[in-house]
Amino acid sequence: MSRRRFTLLPPLLTLVMTVLLLTGCATGGPEHPQTVRQALFGLGERAAERVGEAPPLPSPLTDEVLLLATPEVDAGLGVGSDRLLESLTRALLGLEQSPQVLDWQPALSRDAEANQWRLDSRLIAAGPRLALSDRTLLPYRLQLTLRRPGSDTPLWQAQLDGALDASAL
Repeated sequence: MSRRRFTLLPPLLTLVMTVLLLTGCATGGPEHPQTVRQALFGLGERAAERVGEAPPLPSPLTDEVLLLATPEVDAGLGVGSDRLLESLTRALLGLEQSPQVLDWQPALSRDAEANQWRLDSRLIAAGPRLALSDRTLLPYRLQLTLRRPGSDTPLWQAQLDGALDASAL
């Protein structure tokens, strides 16, 4: 009987090791963003970091109010302006010393306070779709412009280049 235990142990151990190995292979592949929120998360974070470092803005940002205009978005990217606005808002509020963030409305331009800043953003396609073996990437350029409410004069501008995973959009 003891001989039987020894013969069953190696097949059981082999089965357990095979299951663990297959589980590791199944979860070890490249991760794809599953939602638009995840796909835009990194873009929003990068944009918020750049805005937080903008020279015209005083430090700390906690007393400042950023008025976010509705972003202009290239329709070919498949990203809604409301989704980009949500991503930018969340990322700006997630900064270590975050400013107050409000949606910009034309009425907010009248009697603007010294601590208010208007942030305009424009997301455009920066090239053709890039087909990889496991996904399609959409190159983009995000243009950020900081101005005073009621003024068309840019006080600061930046652009971010990258690519979005089309499978998440």
